[in-house]
Amino acid sequence: MTPPRAQRVALSTGVGLHLLEWGPASAPPLLLVHGFLDSAWSWQPAVQAGLAERFRVLAPELRGHGLSDRVGPGGYYHFYDYVADVAALVEALELEPMALVGHSMGGSVASYYAGAFPARVARLALLEGLGPLEDPTPLPERVAQWAVAWPAARRKAARGYASLEQAAARLRQSDELLTPELALWLAERTTTPDAEGRLHFQHDPVHLTRGPYPYTEAAAAEFWRRITCPVLAVEGERSPYAALRPVVERRLSHFSKVRSVTLQGAAHMLQRHQPAALAALLTDFFTEREPPEPAKSAAEP
Repeated sequence: MTPPRAQRVALSTGVGLHLLEWGPASAPPLLLVHGFLDSAWSWQPAVQAGLAERFRVLAPELRGHGLSDRVGPGGYYHFYDYVADVAALVEALELEPMALVGHSMGGSVASYYAGAFPARVARLALLEGLGPLEDPTPLPERVAQWAVAWPAARRKAARGYASLEQAAARLRQSDELLTPELALWLAERTTTPDAEGRLHFQHDPVHLTRGPYPYTEAAAAEFWRRITCPVLAVEGERSPYAALRPVVERRLSHFSKVRSVTLQGAAHMLQRHQPAALAALLTDFFTEREPPEPAKSAAEP
């Protein structure tokens, strides 16, 4: 695989994001936002399958993920922080208007950004990115659990993995369609050795705590209804979330210009499972022309 260009971008939000970039700098910008506990490196198979030929592809690692800054002592990862970082990144790199892709949790980040700044996004693709199910836990109980789990996560020392092969096996435990070769390739790029040589995945362990503010469809829909650009929603045929199709259909109804597609042979991590098919699908969507607006007659205002 052709290696990307890597850089660190200091944001006005106060954090620095690690960014991977592929393709010609003069091509139209395409911003890829990864999911929970994932990495910018997960996009490389799809990028190499065709996206880098048509776009200037940029894949940041969200705060607390990969080699991007962690929030540090006293800080926490509140969801809208990710949206603020994307807004700061777009401004810093002067990317607007742009094509935007979000996978899983990154889909919520991308759609919230597109709803908050609709003029800045030309087209939006959400890959299994319409949000989780709502949590019925009463808010006081959820906050109590968070308050205890947060400092405990900072104190806890993870044992890590003795080898890349062990780390790769851990990746495959949560992704049964991930090939051994790609798992090892990802493990090599998303782990860091400690002083004893044991490998740790690069995300902040605090991410493993459940935040104090629950996801609500009503709040998400406020953003979705403000999105003015065409939207492509992609679901994996073998995704564990396929049984939630009625929920997906209801959520799609909040978008004004949306198309839904199922990617065959893919589960939740579509960009790993069917990179060529996904690259072709995204390229077609991002390069197609919108139909012209109907012409008004002279009698119309």
